[in-house]
Amino acid sequence: MQPKQGKMKISTALLSVMLVSSIALTACGSSNDSSNTSNSSNSTNNSTSNAAADNSSSNSTDSNAAANNGGNTAAPAEKVTVEFWANKFEETTDNWFKKWVAEFNKSQDQIEVKLQIVPGDAWAQKLKAAQAAGKAPDFYTMNYGGIANAAKLSQIQPLNDLIDGAQYDDLYDNIKDFVSVGDKYYAYPMLVEPSAVLYYRKDLYTAAGLDPEKPPTTWQELIDNGKKLTQKGIFGLATGQTAGDLGWSSWGLQYGAAGHLALTDDWSKADINNDGYRAVINFYADAYKAGIMPKQALAGYADASPFGQGKVAQEISGSWAIGQYRNDFKNMLDKIGVAPMPSQNGDPSTTTATLGGWSLVVDGKSKHPKESAAFISYLLGGDPNVMIDFFKTAQFSKFSPRKSVDEAMKADPAASQDPWRALIAEKVIPFSKAEPIYPWDVSMAVSTAIESAMKGTDPEKALEKAEKDINDFIAKSKLAGTNPKQAAAQ
Repeated sequence: MQPKQGKMKISTALLSVMLVSSIALTACGSSNDSSNTSNSSNSTNNSTSNAAADNSSSNSTDSNAAANNGGNTAAPAEKVTVEFWANKFEETTDNWFKKWVAEFNKSQDQIEVKLQIVPGDAWAQKLKAAQAAGKAPDFYTMNYGGIANAAKLSQIQPLNDLIDGAQYDDLYDNIKDFVSVGDKYYAYPMLVEPSAVLYYRKDLYTAAGLDPEKPPTTWQELIDNGKKLTQKGIFGLATGQTAGDLGWSSWGLQYGAAGHLALTDDWSKADINNDGYRAVINFYADAYKAGIMPKQALAGYADASPFGQGKVAQEISGSWAIGQYRNDFKNMLDKIGVAPMPSQNGDPSTTTATLGGWSLVVDGKSKHPKESAAFISYLLGGDPNVMIDFFKTAQFSKFSPRKSVDEAMKADPAASQDPWRALIAEKVIPFSKAEPIYPWDVSMAVSTAIESAMKGTDPEKALEKAEKDINDFIAKSKLAGTNPKQAAAQ
């Protein structure tokens, strides 16, 4: 269902009214700071509710001049041009950005958005160079893990006075924290992707005497099923196996088993010498030693092709795998079962996944924060049909952070009839947590312990080494007391 153009139209007159409102709002106490020092980046319901306003009076009508000119209003000012950089994603996502930038530019005559899509391998260097030269884009994509630190360093601007608060009220409660630091919002979320979902072959379950309508709910059941499903040419289970993949794919299990991640809240020391982290390490070691996993990973964690190719009977992967199956393995779709990743204790409300994803942020030195926020509001926080259009292009492998979008999907035939989307939206996302914002070195220490235990190292010794490595890193990098979330809360 495509949004009707009339519904998306933003008139010049309406923008002029919003111009006055926006200036008044800012005058009442804006918390924006557009004079921050140069930075380096880390990687509602109504689309017109927060239209942009320029800081100068050139965009407003001079009432005296109008009176002296027979009541005619002044000629409209030239468009304000804002630069938008987006990471290069799938081609469908790139095209979606291009489509809606063009729609926004056609819908009104005060703001012109110029889009540049930047490949991921060039992103950090290109953005850093642009910021050093004073030519940074006005707004850009940022993953959730980078927001808190960027806010702490004033690399991005708070949006409370730029985007209607009703649009933030539209976010699910467990996602608001992803884009906020203290009482300020620094980004607006675009999507979330659960890091861990269980995919299984229903036909192989039946052949092995397992009920395809009753997927495993505990780690032990997952391993036991894997033993029954392992046969010549088919492994019973695939998941992350290398330290690099385990570093992020195991975050959800760490949350669920230990109730927290690997550091204390003040980042002063490792918090992994406990039964929860022992359970996580033992789960991976037991699964590997059971002979149900390949000796070496058939593909990286983000690549679900071994399952689609029929080499694996159960696979733990992210929600993005749905898009891969639907695009590349259409002949397998009726054989695939989808379920939440099992937890240690079988409780369906236990966290087993983290939510990665992307947002849009306004650069700390943007000269046009209001105009930038107007487009962010239009694209991500406005008419639900804009985002439904995106989720359709993604084959419903990504999910909405907004309640109104999910509600609107119930009236959309394609979305409402998609059982995989409904299952993940209802049984995975509400119990998922944010990814950690501490340095990657911490996650690698934990994942190295998991990998070494899988290869035969005593789990207790692997855990002790990880604890020492993390504490050494904290001391060397002076990490203690630098958690931006905790500092903002104090």
